[in-house]
Amino acid sequence: TLGLAEPRPWRKGLTRERVTPMDATGLTVCVIFRILTEGLAAFHAYEDAVLPVLGDHDGKPRQRLRTANGLAEIHVIGFPSATSFDAYRAGPRRVPHAPWLVASGASVARLNVSEIA
Repeated sequence: TLGLAEPRPWRKGLTRERVTPMDATGLTVCVIFRILTEGLAAFHAYEDAVLPVLGDHDGKPRQRLRTANGLAEIHVIGFPSATSFDAYRAGPRRVPHAPWLVASGASVARLNVSEIA
């Protein structure tokens, strides 16, 4: 144990009902975007174009979070396999919109994650 006398403060008020359970047999990806102020319009155009394509590859948005100023977003997305994620990334309906992401000036960090209790 960590020797904590009470539950972790950041866990207070969290309930499992607020998020879609992650599939332990698939791939869960957390993508962190940091967007430049002048790139917000391009970033939102990119999102509007590529998020609907997730379903083509059985991808499911688990959670999307945005900072109050809109300059950072976190997306947690589930895929049935790494192969389906790779197909989404290379898909002909997604790739043409990549220039919008570049134009947004967003930095992107991608992490493969799994749920912890």
